[in-house]
Amino acid sequence: MRRAQTRPVRIGSVQVGGGAPISVQSMTNTDTRDVEATLAQIRRLAAAGCEIVRVAVPDMEAARAFARIKKQSPLPLVADIHFDYRLALAALEGGADGLRLNPGNIGGADKVRQVVREAAARGVPIRIGVNAGSLEKDLLARYGHPTADAMVESALRHVMILEEMGFHDIKISLKSSHLPTMIEANRKMAQLRNYPLHIGVTEAGPPQIGVIRSAVGIGALLAEGIGDTIRVSLTGDPVEEVRVGFEILKALGLRQRGVEFISCPTCGRTEIDLIGTALAVYERLKDLDRPLKVAVMGCVVNGPGEAREADVGLAGGRGRAVIFRRGKVVRTVKEEEMVEELWREIQDILAEKEAESQREH
Repeated sequence: MRRAQTRPVRIGSVQVGGGAPISVQSMTNTDTRDVEATLAQIRRLAAAGCEIVRVAVPDMEAARAFARIKKQSPLPLVADIHFDYRLALAALEGGADGLRLNPGNIGGADKVRQVVREAAARGVPIRIGVNAGSLEKDLLARYGHPTADAMVESALRHVMILEEMGFHDIKISLKSSHLPTMIEANRKMAQLRNYPLHIGVTEAGPPQIGVIRSAVGIGALLAEGIGDTIRVSLTGDPVEEVRVGFEILKALGLRQRGVEFISCPTCGRTEIDLIGTALAVYERLKDLDRPLKVAVMGCVVNGPGEAREADVGLAGGRGRAVIFRRGKVVRTVKEEEMVEELWREIQDILAEKEAESQREH
C-alpha cells in the first residue's frame, strides 16, 4: 500500500518516518526508580522485537534512575514527561533518545522553549503527544468535548512553538479511546503536516478487548498509508503489546517478523481436536523470531489448500491428519501424534533455512 511521505527523525538508532519500516514500540510499566526491574522489562521487550521503549519520568528520582537505565538499555529510550519541564531537562542530560511531551501541561510556552533549546542542542526529537483526556480547558470550552478538530488544534498550537524556534525534529501523536475521533484526528493531521505520526488507541483496555480496538484503529490508518510508528496500549504485560503490534503490521503486509500462523475456526465437519492442537502449536511458535508460515486446519474443505500454501501445514481428517511441507504431502499421522510430528517438521525446515543462510554468508 502507498504510505504518506513524512520527514524522517531518529530515535537513537531507529529512523521513524521518511519511508523507514513502521516501528513497533511499547512503554514500561515498572517503577522507573527501580532500575533493575525496569531494565529487566526492557530486555524482555527487546527479545520480543520492540524497537523503541518509553519510560515514565514522574519525578527527579526517576530522572536520575533514567540516566542509569539508559546506560544499560538495549533499546532507544524515550522519556515520558508531564507537569514539570525540569524533568525533561534532566532526562535530556541523562541521555534520552527522545522526549514525549504534552506541552499543555508542563508550564507554558517559555518552559517549552527551554526544553526545545536543549533538545535541539543534543539532536533529540520531540514527540508532541495529544491525548483526548488531557486537552486544554479553552479548547474543551470551545468544542464542548474532545473532538478530532480540538485535538488537531491542540497539537498544532504546540508544534508551531517548536517551528517558530526552527525545530523540526518532531513526531506527533493524537490518541483517543474513541476510535472514530482518533482516526479522524490523524487523517486531518496527515493533510496538514508531514511530520511522522505515532499512532495508537489509548486506554484500549485488557487484551481481550484492547487487541480488537487497537487492530481496528491502528489498522484502519495504516491501510490508508498513515502512520510511521505504533504502540498498542493494553492493560497488561507490555510484551504482549509488541506481539500484537507486529501481528497488525504482518496482517497488512507491512512488516514480517516471526511466524505467520493460521488455523481454521472449526465447524461440524472437524473430526480432530483442532482447538487444542492449534493452541499447543501456537504456544511453541509465538516467541520464534523466524520467517515461517504454519497452517493448522481442521477438515477436507479448505484444509488441504491452506496447508499446501504454508511452509508447513496440517490438514485434519477423521482421527488423523496429513502433514504438508512446501506444498507436498510428507506423511499422515495419528491424532495423538499431530503436535509433535508437526513440530518435528517445523524444526527440520528451520534447520534447512539456517543452513541456507550460512551458505549465503
